[in-house]
Amino acid sequence: MTRNAIILAAGMGSRMKSKLYKVLQPVAGKAMVDHVLTEIEATNVDHVVTVIGHGADAVKQLLGTRTEYALQAEQLGTGHAVLQAQALLGTYAGTTLIASGDSPLFTAATFNQLYTEHEKAGNAVTVLSSKAPDPFGYGRIIRDVNGNVEKIVEQKDATPAEQAVDEISTGVFVFDNQLLFAALAQVKNDNAQGEYYLPDTLEILKAAGHTVGAYQMADFTESMGVNDRVALGAANLAMRERINEKHMRNGVTLIDPTSTYIDANVVIGNDTTIEPNVYLKGNTVIGSDVYITSGSTVIDSTIENNVTITSSQIEESIMREGSNCGPFAHLRPKSDIGQAVHIGNFVETKKVTIGKGTKVGHLTYVGDATLGEDINIGAGTIFVNYDGVNKFHTTVGDHAFIGSNTKIIAPVAIGDYALTAAGSTITDDIPAKAMGIARSRQTTKTDFWDRTPQGKKDKGQQ
Repeated sequence: MTRNAIILAAGMGSRMKSKLYKVLQPVAGKAMVDHVLTEIEATNVDHVVTVIGHGADAVKQLLGTRTEYALQAEQLGTGHAVLQAQALLGTYAGTTLIASGDSPLFTAATFNQLYTEHEKAGNAVTVLSSKAPDPFGYGRIIRDVNGNVEKIVEQKDATPAEQAVDEISTGVFVFDNQLLFAALAQVKNDNAQGEYYLPDTLEILKAAGHTVGAYQMADFTESMGVNDRVALGAANLAMRERINEKHMRNGVTLIDPTSTYIDANVVIGNDTTIEPNVYLKGNTVIGSDVYITSGSTVIDSTIENNVTITSSQIEESIMREGSNCGPFAHLRPKSDIGQAVHIGNFVETKKVTIGKGTKVGHLTYVGDATLGEDINIGAGTIFVNYDGVNKFHTTVGDHAFIGSNTKIIAPVAIGDYALTAAGSTITDDIPAKAMGIARSRQTTKTDFWDRTPQGKKDKGQQ
């Protein structure tokens, strides 16, 4: 006996009015169809088939080998979509979960409860239902006087009495796999849309003497489908509330959860504090005892323990234990900030490795460089790494001192304990313990003010 799943992801989603296909629209930084697949994977299914159509190549590129694929070349309804998976799943004995790729809020726990209810009841099909505050647009669960499920009626085909029913189908089902495909072969398209509806299989199975059941879940929010930007915004809000609650229960302090934006794949250690207006995106991993202040954005980066980030942006980088940055620092991709390193205000880094205890205080650009330990980089220092065609590397040894307003023209190697004089333009290597000076000697013109127009005027008035 196998446990299977089918994800319906073939629709265009014209109401999104977007060049991006509907199931690829992001919710909390992750495509809707990826959310669905991730939760299904957590139920330990044996086979997953994703039915693709519009944007097929893009969906396959995103999901890769995590799922098999069936192509629905022409969109003729949900029943027709599921039928496309028959070649891949039709021979298996077991159960098959069917979910939509544009319903990103369902959890593995809910899917598992549905599987359990289905198997316990011995149904041919079990519908996942919910009570809807506003059922408009949903298929209605129609029960008989004994509470048994008779059918599901779509909004456009429902009578006024059926439209008044507030128990709705969430669009998620668990079927006996072989009965599913046998029933689909009998589905007709004589309805308002001229489509083959998956819910029509319920009446077919019931007429054949099989049991049809429904499992009513408690949280209607999970069933939220996304068809336009308004629903997308609501799904993002619901998902972020769920994510933030998870982190807070795991020991993270969010000063204002309503204005803290954490993507689905972000990992955060306990005793970390996050101020309002912070965005944590992508596959970011944050350790324990980290403090992140308002206005910071961290993207696809690793932040180790005891780090402080003050109103700064970090992309595809790593900040090691005890380091800090900001305010208004920008760590661009491939910045490796070592232990206890200080990156100050208005500092930009890119493709650098900075050793333990080094200080890059303020108003500095460090690119394509390897910096050793316990270096002091003075204000206004620029690592000049690009000649308009190629980029070049600079190496600075341990305990070096780079004077303020130094320009280091790569490629250059500066040795351990070496110094540069403030205002220098360094074009040659500096040996260990040496000082590099590259600036004109100062010339002082005495009484120069008296030669200026204003000076002459002042002198004439005396």
